[in-house]
Amino acid sequence: MNLSPELQPVLLELAAAERQAAHPAATSPEQKELDALLAERERLASAAAAAQLAVDDMELEILRIQEDERKLKKRELDDKRQLGAETDPSRRRDLEHDRYAAKSRIADLLSELKEAHNEIAALRNNRDNHGARLDEADRKVAAARRAVEALPDPTVIDADSLRAQLPGDVLALYDDVGAASFNGRTCHSCYLQLPPAERSEVMAVPADELPTCPNCGALLVRVAPDAG
Repeated sequence: MNLSPELQPVLLELAAAERQAAHPAATSPEQKELDALLAERERLASAAAAAQLAVDDMELEILRIQEDERKLKKRELDDKRQLGAETDPSRRRDLEHDRYAAKSRIADLLSELKEAHNEIAALRNNRDNHGARLDEADRKVAAARRAVEALPDPTVIDADSLRAQLPGDVLALYDDVGAASFNGRTCHSCYLQLPPAERSEVMAVPADELPTCPNCGALLVRVAPDAG
């Protein structure tokens, strides 16, 4: 296939542009760092939300205990007042029994309340620790995001403009077999090193023609050995 030496680099550039479009380059280290930090932040946010929920639940439990205690104290006081006016022995026994039960339950509630206050102190400490870690994660994410935003925009190669520079017969064959550089030893389409005899055949093709790789059939653009 004939192609002038001046246009052969254009063919290589087209092949590189279309490979990049089909297989985008690996994510930058800055973007990978941001992605990792965002994943870690999501994990920390879930843990912080769970820690806050535990505090909320315990606060509701404390309110329930306090409300039960208030009701029982009122009941115990009502029993006491009724005992002061009640003369029926049976009724007095019922009131005394109810008053005793109320006072006993109040004592239990005070014990539960003490345990709940101890537990909520630990839960709040855990919540605050998670909140601090989440704040630190937010700062790291913000810094990583700024690093990503500071990256230069990737170079976008217009494949159509490159195609417009190449002959139709070359493009037709290229679309079938592809193209790659050849550094005198290795085809950079299949990445196989050719044996000496095949290397010599490829290099012997006239400069205004495109040899093909004997392994994969790709059009080869010969480049200086140190250019790879």
